[in-house]
Amino acid sequence: MGTSVAVRRVYNWTVRNAPSVVVATRFWRCRPQPLWCFSTSHSTLQQAQHNSGVGQPARKVDAELSLRSLLDMGFTETQAEHVHDAASRLRGGSAAGQVVSTLTVLFVLGLNPSSVLKVLQKCPELYTAKEPQLQQRIGNLRKLGLVEGSLQRVVAFYPQILTVPVKTVKNTVLFLRERCLFTTQQVTDILRESPFIVVENTAHLEYKFQYVYFRMGVKQEEIVKSKLFRSSLEEVRHRHCFLERRGLYQTPDKNGQTTIVNPKLDSILNADEDTFLTQLAKASAEEYDVFKRLVAREWKEERQLGSTEAETDDDEEEVEEEDVETGGRHGYRKKTKKTLK
Repeated sequence: MGTSVAVRRVYNWTVRNAPSVVVATRFWRCRPQPLWCFSTSHSTLQQAQHNSGVGQPARKVDAELSLRSLLDMGFTETQAEHVHDAASRLRGGSAAGQVVSTLTVLFVLGLNPSSVLKVLQKCPELYTAKEPQLQQRIGNLRKLGLVEGSLQRVVAFYPQILTVPVKTVKNTVLFLRERCLFTTQQVTDILRESPFIVVENTAHLEYKFQYVYFRMGVKQEEIVKSKLFRSSLEEVRHRHCFLERRGLYQTPDKNGQTTIVNPKLDSILNADEDTFLTQLAKASAEEYDVFKRLVAREWKEERQLGSTEAETDDDEEEVEEEDVETGGRHGYRKKTKKTLK
C-alpha cells in the first residue's frame, strides 16, 4: 500500500476518532512539503470537531486504538495485531494517545505501514514518545541536511535517533566540525551513513578519527567515503597493523608521500575478511588469527605499562608535594646539625 494512501487513512481515522482534530491537522501545517493535497472546508472541520467531541469530556483513546482502527490506517491483520499488542501493554489513555501521535508522525514522515512496524519493533520507546519532541527532532535532522529520502532511510535504519535529544545531536555535530574539521556536507554524509554516532562517546570517536588521520595519514574526504564510524577501532587497528607489518601500508611523511601505493581506507574497512586477506593482505586466515592474538597481548601489555607509569607519576607528585610542605623544617634541621659539627 502506498505511503500517501496510508497517511490519508490515518488522517481520516484521526478526524473521526481522536478527541481533537487539531492533533491531525497540526502535522499537515508543519510539514514543509505535504505528501498530497486535499481539501476540507472550514464547515466540514467544524462538523468533524463537533462529532469528535471537542470541548466535551474525551473518551479513552486506548479504547479507540482497536484492531479495526489499525486496519483502517493501512496495516494488515498481522501487523495490526503486533501494534495493538504492543500498545495494549502501555498503561493509561494518555500513553495510548501518544501511540496515535507516533503513528501519525511516522506516516507523515513518509513511511509505509510495513516500515512503521519495523521501526517500532526496532525502537519500542517510540510508542510513548511525545509528538512535539518527535517533530522537533525530525525538524532538526532536516536542518542538518537530511532531506526527503535520506531522512526516511536514516529513521528506518536507526529509529533510535528520534529518541535522542536535539542538544545531544547538536553537540555531536559540533564535535565533528570543530574537533575533526569535517565540512557541513561531510557531517551530513556521516549522519546519513552512521546515525548511531550521535550516542557514542566523543572521546572514543576522536581517538578513532585521530588514529586514522595521523597514524594512517587519511584525510577527511576519504574518511567519510570509507564510512569509518561504522567500524570498531579494534577492527581498524587490526587490519591496518597487519598490512603495515607485511609491508603493504606506510604512514605518509609530512609531505604526504609514501614509497608504496597504500590501499584505500574504503577497501581496507569495507571488504569482508576473505576479500581483505586474499586481495589486500595476501595472507591466510590462520596467519591473521595468530597476528590478532599476538597484538592483543602486545596492546594489553602496553595498557598495563601505561597504567603503571601513570601510578608512578602520581606517587612522584605526592612525594614532591610532601617535600614542599615539610621541606622548610627538614632543611633547617640538616643545616643546624652541620653547624653544630
